[in-house]
Amino acid sequence: MIPRKELVAYLQKFLKVNDFKDYCPNGLQVEGRAEIKHIVAGVTASQSLIDQAIEQQADAILVHHGYFWKGEEPAIVGIKQKRIKALLQADINLLAYHLPLDAHTEVGNNAQLARMLELTDVSSQDVNGVNDILWRGGLKQGLSASGVAQLLNSRLGREALWLPSSSNQSIKTLAWCSGGAQSYIEQAAELGVDAFISGEASEQTTHLAKELDIHYFAAGHHATERYGVQALAAHLAEKFAISYQFIDIDNPV
Repeated sequence: MIPRKELVAYLQKFLKVNDFKDYCPNGLQVEGRAEIKHIVAGVTASQSLIDQAIEQQADAILVHHGYFWKGEEPAIVGIKQKRIKALLQADINLLAYHLPLDAHTEVGNNAQLARMLELTDVSSQDVNGVNDILWRGGLKQGLSASGVAQLLNSRLGREALWLPSSSNQSIKTLAWCSGGAQSYIEQAAELGVDAFISGEASEQTTHLAKELDIHYFAAGHHATERYGVQALAAHLAEKFAISYQFIDIDNPV
C-alpha cells in the first residue's frame, strides 16, 4: 500500500511530467481514496474500463488517455458526467499520462514498441518541442514491406495498414511514434529510414509516403499504445509492493 500523494509525486518525477507541454493535464485527474494497493491499468479511461475496475475493487486506474483535453467542452455533462460520477462513487483515483508516457525511455510506448519488435540501435529525438517523441532503430535483418507488416501483425495482434513508398525498397531501418503521429512522416523521412510506423493514417499520408519514398504502416492507435501503461504499472507494482492488472478494452482503431 502506498499513499496516493506519494505515488503521484513519484510519477511526476519518474515520467518527467514538467518537461512536457501537453494537450491534457498529466497526473491525478480524479481524486479517490488516499491509500493505493491495487491498480487497474488500461489505455483509455472509458466507461467499460471504469466498470471493470470497480468490479476488481481497484484503488486507482492508470491510463494513457484520460480526460480534460485541450479544446474539449469543459462542462461535466453526458458521458463525461457518467464516467466521473462512477469514479467518485467508487472512490477510485484516475491517473493519466499522455506525452510523458509516449516518450519515456524505459517504460514509454515507443520504448516498448522497440522491445516488442526487437529493434536495434535505438535512439530518440525531439520534434516540435516534444522531448524524445520520434524514435529510430533497425531490424536485425532486412525485410520486405510485407514482412514488416507480418511482423507488426504478429507482435501487436492487429492487421497493419501498409502505404507503400514509391520505390518499394526493402526495409532495414525504421522510425516510429505511437498513436496518432502520422503527421511526423516528413520528420521520419528526414532521418533517412526506409519506413515509418505510427497508429493511424490520414488521407494525405498515402501521397506523402509515395512522394517522400518511405513506407508507412498504420499499426493501430490502441495497439501501439497498449504496452507503455503495462510497463509503467509493472514498474510501480515492483517498486512499491502493490498489485496491478491490465485490462484491455478492445479497440480496432
